[in-house]
Amino acid sequence: MTAPRLARPARRVPILLLLLAIFGGWWWFFQDRGQPPLVEPRPVVARGDLAEAEKTTIEIFRAASPAVVFITTIELRRSLFTLNVYELPRGTGSGFIWDQQGHIVTNFHVIEDANRVEVTLADQSSWPGRVVGVAPDKDLAVLRIDAPVEKLPPLPVGQSANLLVGQQVYAIGNPFGLDQTMTSGIVSALGREIRAVTGRTIQGVIQTDAAINPGNSGGPLLDSAGRLIGVNTAIYSPSGGSAGIGFAVPVDVVNRAVPEIITHGRLIQPGLGVTVAHEQLTRRLGVAEGILIVNIRPGSTAEAAGLRGTRQAAGDLVLGDIITEVAGSRVRTFDDLRNIFDRYRVGDEVELTIIRGGRPRSLWVVLEEVG
Repeated sequence: MTAPRLARPARRVPILLLLLAIFGGWWWFFQDRGQPPLVEPRPVVARGDLAEAEKTTIEIFRAASPAVVFITTIELRRSLFTLNVYELPRGTGSGFIWDQQGHIVTNFHVIEDANRVEVTLADQSSWPGRVVGVAPDKDLAVLRIDAPVEKLPPLPVGQSANLLVGQQVYAIGNPFGLDQTMTSGIVSALGREIRAVTGRTIQGVIQTDAAINPGNSGGPLLDSAGRLIGVNTAIYSPSGGSAGIGFAVPVDVVNRAVPEIITHGRLIQPGLGVTVAHEQLTRRLGVAEGILIVNIRPGSTAEAAGLRGTRQAAGDLVLGDIITEVAGSRVRTFDDLRNIFDRYRVGDEVELTIIRGGRPRSLWVVLEEVG
């Protein structure tokens, strides 16, 4: 006989008890906690009116930003395999509208060696730019675009000669190729000198702590009235980022140089029509200070004024006139001489202090155009 199977349901009892225990624990866990409370956004606190300084900054940006442009330079390259010519983006920078004839001012180093230049206005329209002229010694360049007059609002021009350390300044540009940005700071120092790509010094440069980053080059530096007071041109930073030391070419230089560049394609340099000795040669010949005149160009104003060049007499070298001062300013190098002449125009008469035969003397000379 087989055993009865009545015990089979008893085996299910532990399983049922386990399931009941799990369900009970689940119910107890969630029953005690209930639904999470409803969290609403906190009420917004009224801000009140903007501070006057904020209003000024906003108004300056709104007024000036339509005149600031984004410059893209393009280089032509030839493929080594197909010999086809293709375009390669070379760099970017900033600039600003000078007048309603479509002239754009930027840095020379922004467009240097570019085969093609493209100018993007504040409304994001792009226009091919052609180079009108350059002034590498001042790190300035002028472009022109054929945009409608209504797209060309020029910046108002201020002065840099009467700037004071501590004045509020604003820089607008396109750093890192981004859309227009604005930074603010103060005039940190005046009368600085920086070197242009030609190696010549640019004098009277404005130093500011307004953040100037790669891509800001060529953009405007503005005062608190929204007037142009400089062209952002360089930063002092080992890392290449803003370090609170930026430099701008003063607007007094810009306002004088740009009309000449537009008219002549270059700066008209006033000078003497003389050739001077290199500084090392001058010192080797025993000249302690000043610059030595080597040659006088025939027919020049220097010849008319009676200046003398270096010559040989009876086999001996007779040193020419040594220029030590121009209009009361000391001259130590040829760079000094050119920077002093930059304050004048062709046709102006200046007083020179020279040493001739070991004795100082003065004479007047009319400045002429030099290359």
